[in-house]
Amino acid sequence: MQRCFHLAQLGAGHVAPNPMVGSVVVCNGEIIGEGYHQKYGQAHAEANAISAVKDKTMLEKSTIYINLEPCAHFGKTPPCSDLIIASKIPNVVIGCIDSYSEVAGKGVAKMEAAGIKVKIGVLEAESLALNKRFFTYHNKKRPYVVLKWAQSKNNCMDIDRTNNEKGVFWITQPETKALVHKWRHEEAAILVGKNTIKVDNPSLTCRNYDGVSPIRVIIDQKMRLDYGRFNVGDRQVQTYILTEKEVISKGKLQFIQPRNFTITGILETLVKLKIQSVIIEGGLTTLTHFIKAGLWDEARILTGVNTVPNGIPAPSIKGTPLESYSYGKDQIKTILNA
Repeated sequence: MQRCFHLAQLGAGHVAPNPMVGSVVVCNGEIIGEGYHQKYGQAHAEANAISAVKDKTMLEKSTIYINLEPCAHFGKTPPCSDLIIASKIPNVVIGCIDSYSEVAGKGVAKMEAAGIKVKIGVLEAESLALNKRFFTYHNKKRPYVVLKWAQSKNNCMDIDRTNNEKGVFWITQPETKALVHKWRHEEAAILVGKNTIKVDNPSLTCRNYDGVSPIRVIIDQKMRLDYGRFNVGDRQVQTYILTEKEVISKGKLQFIQPRNFTITGILETLVKLKIQSVIIEGGLTTLTHFIKAGLWDEARILTGVNTVPNGIPAPSIKGTPLESYSYGKDQIKTILNA
């Protein structure tokens, strides 16, 4: 099952809105085939693992391990439970049940009805954690929310901009940027408020990491900005501007009107857009609204080595510490919402 986890994670950033799944086929104590879900719309993990088995006659005396219950419905691909049955695999070991309504135990029921011995719940907690984005989206009906900000050694996230200073103020080291861009790649969307666009003019891509850039979401209720003047208006990446104004959408620059501009209303809009996870990167007001609403799942706080005199204080947040480690000269701390 640990090998399934390792394989599944290779699909991070490529398979959403599907879950990350790895599969291993074992015969007489040896792995004879393995695979993972590599890209949304393509073959699932079980199909790739079974396909990798050179001698298909060995399947009839094998066990297949999967971190998530095999699907039982026709989606982009045929049901994996049907493939396992057709392959005459006698034993199936599953990390956790798929709570998605189209599956939700149906795959297990179908395999057991065919005489297959099914074991459920091996490293179940780890299996659930691996696909926390998928499960949050389907069970809580909202995206998995990651908060991220950088702060100085004296807990400031920016310089004082009362004189309308523009431009990015870098707190962390350059090598940390690639890590942050990897984080962006792992989420379906990145969200910021309009002031972050106005002050920093960010691209909000993962250009320093070889991955797929997330969907860009900007909150601009009163439509204060002309997006043709900013990097996020380049129409190179799908971009949604959340505004109460009626604006004509063009290509990958779309203007969406949420039901309301509460955090709940914004998350409801993301669900309608089928966004399963979002990383919130600023600014202070946007981050604080999510924290006060309690609608976040984890916070990643990057602390640099320098101090910022008379700077803007970073958000205050409470939760359960998950990990803390050094990344070059910077410190990174992850907190889970208790």
